[in-house]
Amino acid sequence: RLLYLPKIELFYFKNKQTSKPCPDLKSSAEVTQRITFHKKEMDEKDSKEYTRSEQEINENIQHLFNKLHLEGKMRAADVLQLTAHSLKSHKSCPVEELIQTFIQKLLMMDYKARNIKANQLIHTKDTKDSHEFQADADIFREMGGPGDADNTSDPVHPMDVQMAVFHCADGFLKQLMVTKLSQCQYALPLLVPDPFTQQTEFPLLTFRQISKSWKMRNKNNEIISQTQPIYKAQTPMVFFFRFGSVSSSKSQLMNSLINERHNTFFHRNCPGSSRTRVLMDGVVEIAWFCPSGKDTDKFTDCVAFCNLHGDAGDHEKQLQILTEMASVNVVLLLGLQKNDRSMMKLDELYKGSKPLICTFIEDVSSLSKTRNGKYKIGLKCRNQSDVSEELRRAINDCLSESYSTFRLEDVSKHSDIRVDEEDDDDCRRGREAAQQMMCLLEKKDLTEIKDSFLPHQGKLWHQWSQKNKELHRPRAYETEEDISRKQKEMTKIREQQYESDISEFIKLFIKEVNSHNECEKMFFLKWLRILLDEYWSTRISKELQAATFGVEHIMREIGQIYESCSSVKKNKKDLQFPFSSLPSFAAEMMISGFPLELMDGDAAHVPVIWISAVLDQLVQKLGDQRVFVLSVLGTQSSGKSTMLNAMFGLQFAVSAGRCTRGAFMQLVRVSDEMKTQMNFDFILVVDTEGLRSLELAGKSTRDHDNELATFVVGLANLTLINIFGESPSEMQDILQIVVQAFLRMKKVRLNPSCVFVHQNVSDVTAGEKNMEGRRRLQKTLDEMTKLAAEEEDYDAGCFSDVILFDVQNDVKYFAQLWEGSPPMAPPNPKYCENIQELKGIIILSVRNLKSPLSRVSTRRLPEI
Repeated sequence: RLLYLPKIELFYFKNKQTSKPCPDLKSSAEVTQRITFHKKEMDEKDSKEYTRSEQEINENIQHLFNKLHLEGKMRAADVLQLTAHSLKSHKSCPVEELIQTFIQKLLMMDYKARNIKANQLIHTKDTKDSHEFQADADIFREMGGPGDADNTSDPVHPMDVQMAVFHCADGFLKQLMVTKLSQCQYALPLLVPDPFTQQTEFPLLTFRQISKSWKMRNKNNEIISQTQPIYKAQTPMVFFFRFGSVSSSKSQLMNSLINERHNTFFHRNCPGSSRTRVLMDGVVEIAWFCPSGKDTDKFTDCVAFCNLHGDAGDHEKQLQILTEMASVNVVLLLGLQKNDRSMMKLDELYKGSKPLICTFIEDVSSLSKTRNGKYKIGLKCRNQSDVSEELRRAINDCLSESYSTFRLEDVSKHSDIRVDEEDDDDCRRGREAAQQMMCLLEKKDLTEIKDSFLPHQGKLWHQWSQKNKELHRPRAYETEEDISRKQKEMTKIREQQYESDISEFIKLFIKEVNSHNECEKMFFLKWLRILLDEYWSTRISKELQAATFGVEHIMREIGQIYESCSSVKKNKKDLQFPFSSLPSFAAEMMISGFPLELMDGDAAHVPVIWISAVLDQLVQKLGDQRVFVLSVLGTQSSGKSTMLNAMFGLQFAVSAGRCTRGAFMQLVRVSDEMKTQMNFDFILVVDTEGLRSLELAGKSTRDHDNELATFVVGLANLTLINIFGESPSEMQDILQIVVQAFLRMKKVRLNPSCVFVHQNVSDVTAGEKNMEGRRRLQKTLDEMTKLAAEEEDYDAGCFSDVILFDVQNDVKYFAQLWEGSPPMAPPNPKYCENIQELKGIIILSVRNLKSPLSRVSTRRLPEI
């Protein structure tokens, strides 16, 4: 501020320090008066400049939001609709479609989502006729001179697109978005300043469903595998920040440490990057390096890396929080200047006990250690690989001496930042209700939880299911008396089920879902799912697989309470609400995007009474909508759920530590535009457990798999047959089950269709290889058809006699899911392209349907 004072005041201060009188001024009072005047003048000037700067920033932000056509909150339910835009593959698009395109690609786990460019018009101007062309003058004027103002483009920065979506998204969409960013191996927003108020937010809720897996070696050189919810993981943390404007890219330097093949942090040399960046200054992003347990790992433990965007001197709050929590601090700067405002903070870090690595942009020196835990590296004119290796060595040295660890959840303890979970009343109340339920699980024996809390789905439900199967598969020697006896036994089982008390856990659950508004109810379910998965993941072992406990088991219990009450036609005495209200809540869950269990994987049975009641409620709430049913079949761990989730942005419920059991259904809404084109209102997506399940080893797996295949094929308009790789033995086993299921549909005059998907094929572009694969598949299908026809006593000589099938168009080859080796590999962009192509085929099959789509009210549930 002294630089703005007149020279005479500066002269006075110098003389005052040396006790010499100033001849030009009569008294110090006059000096004080003049200094006060100039301070006031400067305060007013600073205030005006700050206000003008703040106003300009707000105008730029508002301009960006207007340009992207963002108005109000974006809901998860809106972006998960099937739209015409989502069926197209975009490499570029108009500016107003950038948001849609980014979200669409992100939901498919396409890490190239940030590379989408807005279509740019090529500006032209009139030139002279060729006979008037003067080489020297015209070339200089038309091509070598400065650009015209009206030719300058105003590109949208890719990270502005991402952050604009983040700021406009509701809590559910934010969580879905960050989960997908994590799957793409992108850095995640950790501290986010509000673009208008600058209030810093910590979006803790968005991290709640993310888990990371890694392998590390212990002192005995044994490999230890770990999987943890990332917000609870205790890891070292390395914090990168810069002072001032630097020419080297901090984010690019960080990428070289974490994953050289993938841009975890977006940097200035990434495709689409531009100088105009509006929403990133002050944002802190976080990413984790997860080791694979190999000697080639860059770090031997899971390490968090945080990156503060912008000049750290302008973001003191973020700087303070992260430097305090970090295990190692890494700063980029031009040089050291005593009068620099940032040197005080840097001096404090240098004198502190925490490791500090200073990287100097204008220094050519290699790595050197200035004192214990303090390092210096120069970047100027140096090879990027050499710098990365030295920096990695310095960080590893610091981590070996530093015992401090970082836990994401602890960031919320800072009082001067806003935490999304606490700020949203519905979210907070939903969490409190879920925590209240979790208190009932404390100090309970894991093997007894299901029996004590979920009595209606235990032995009695399994007995009833078995009797029901026997009743619908009468043997030739059975008499009417035998059938009547089974019916009486089933009625008796239902009565015993009805007499079972409702546990306090389920009573509390029913109370919560009937006493809150829709948003709070959805937060309650989301929190319960998060807390149950966390509870089980920390306690589960292979011996306790049967004891897994999730929201799907709670809903199964609700279904059995409903079926037992419906059977005896009266309400339970300890049920506070009419049992007839239970299906309404399940229908609301489905409408809000939650999956619902369709087939009990433990009893291998469909609770038809319960599911029918839920579908009836869907009709009441939505109207009698037209549905297209899409199902999937395949072996265990072949990528069925991943494929459906990527295709429609879904999150099918899977218990911690388990693959899918039974079958789950989820509604995908169709946009109004698509309804007129496709003549249907919803897609009902059915995810199923794997065939040839290892958990059923030693049991009658063939009968179980045949039942499952018959049910899924009979329910669906189109079934995706998922085959992992091209193993002949696996293909033969699966195809035999599939062909038999389709043959049974033919016998009852149902006409479903199928598409075969070969997952993890190394070279999906090899046309000759794929032609041979198709020929081999057709041959196997025809052979399996003959065998199945003999078993089912039906006349069919080839697979085309059973269903309409074109081996050229109804077989798809998918690239492997990961581009590289997990755990640090991002999803393969080719896999995402295959997903997009398959989605188009599914929609085409709807257009080619000869029979009209069924209504929800007429959807038949096959008996199995």
